[in-house]
Amino acid sequence: MIWRSRHGGNRTRHHSPLEPETWAWASGLRLSSYSPAVSSPPAGRVLAPDFFDRDTLEVAEDLLGKVLVREVDGETRWGRLVEVEAYRGPEDRAAHSWRGLTPRTRVMYGPPGHAYVYFIYGMHHCLNFVTRPEGFPEAVLVRALEPGPGVGRCSGPGLLCRALDVDRSLNGVLLAPPDLYVVDDGFRPGAGVVVRTPRIGVEYAGEWAALPWRFCLDGPHLSRRRRS
Repeated sequence: MIWRSRHGGNRTRHHSPLEPETWAWASGLRLSSYSPAVSSPPAGRVLAPDFFDRDTLEVAEDLLGKVLVREVDGETRWGRLVEVEAYRGPEDRAAHSWRGLTPRTRVMYGPPGHAYVYFIYGMHHCLNFVTRPEGFPEAVLVRALEPGPGVGRCSGPGLLCRALDVDRSLNGVLLAPPDLYVVDDGFRPGAGVVVRTPRIGVEYAGEWAALPWRFCLDGPHLSRRRRS
């Protein structure tokens, strides 16, 4: 499937894939070097459910550099995935599914390639992608994006949901056009670019908190930068 951007009314416009050099960090440069050259998302293949029907750690790392696209109210908003976390419940004490099936976690037990959106602290939404076959409640949390032109700050789960207008109305939806989907435009992180650290804010999870299941492309758009 090739991505198409809607620009009001019934008009459609086709976009050619960006050349690798269009993205300053495609050649392994730091993300801070990146300067957007276009206002529309890169063209590419929309990720199908089978992409997510794999080991959650593999899915998390492979998501880095992919493009998250949100179409809403005649607008197309997008950003490059630069930070994600893997949650491998029900054994993973940091995962929502650690406590088993509940009304909130039901989506996690469903088929892969769907959005799991929840509300926390009475103020923030968080977006996850369901992984593994149906019945295996695992997911990848989207923590940060490098925003496309005109998109607000996406350096954190709540910020990116606000910038892309993601809320619980998208909970359980298939990751597919026209609402919310992920595009592979051919970009691949260079060797040694991916950083792995423990997940953020899960100190309560005991030994599970120390596992390096946070995957990042280091740069200025992360929710939390590495200490020098």
